[in-house]
Amino acid sequence: MDEAALGKRLQLARKRAGLTQQELCQKAGLSYSTLAKIERGAIKSPSVFTVASIAAVTGAALEELLGVDTKKSQSPAPPAKKRSKTGVRFVYFDVNGTLTRFFERAFAVVARESQKSLELVETLFWRYDASACRAEMTVGEIDAIFTKELGLKNFHWLDYYLENAEVTPHIDELLQWVSEHYKTGLLTNNWLGFTDEMIAKKLIPDLEFTVIAESAKLECAKPDPKIYKLAQELAGYESTEILLVDDNPAYLRGADQAGWQILRFDGFEPSDSISRVKRALEF
Repeated sequence: MDEAALGKRLQLARKRAGLTQQELCQKAGLSYSTLAKIERGAIKSPSVFTVASIAAVTGAALEELLGVDTKKSQSPAPPAKKRSKTGVRFVYFDVNGTLTRFFERAFAVVARESQKSLELVETLFWRYDASACRAEMTVGEIDAIFTKELGLKNFHWLDYYLENAEVTPHIDELLQWVSEHYKTGLLTNNWLGFTDEMIAKKLIPDLEFTVIAESAKLECAKPDPKIYKLAQELAGYESTEILLVDDNPAYLRGADQAGWQILRFDGFEPSDSISRVKRALEF
């Protein structure tokens, strides 16, 4: 048995299921150290029962995880609905600043309610945002810090975030058009579970996205090269066949360095950006 290859297959199945290592351990009844070692390929011939437990939780086929059905596991990705003139077959959309905008308005609301300065609220958020997006800290841990620093009881950043973010004008129509013609996914730097909440609150259209790659679930964030590699594996296409639509130049540079096609979205001028997306995806 190739333990390293097995570990990579198990890790990919976990990430496709949108689970952190801790969440998978809890659902599969495994210890964290055991799962971590298996994913690193550090356990020689892991028990088939352990792999079966992981398969059951992640929804993956046991044979595929074990590498038995090699024909299936090595089969190419199914053809996309369309291929653009530039070769795009899969489109990833960013969320904050692209599909939605203006969540930063929450800073002023929090400052007013806490009677603290806007600068303090912004500093606290940006101090911990990257850690939350990479799941290095839990949402609860950061909420507790805000509660203490701002003097607000039972502070929940998610509530302020959802209340103040708004859907980018005409983005629903764009997503409907893109998803009709192309495989479509989300690639977002977001706190754990926030993307699901945004879909539930209809800040993001509830489409059948092929992939929802939330940074906190992948435990890495844009522009780390690792997240583009994982997102490409989840999409199942060659790097040159993926287009990232994002508002952040640094995140677009990361995608460009990964070999993806890129397009900058301007949330302040969405009509022009939407037109450019459609031109980029002409077929």
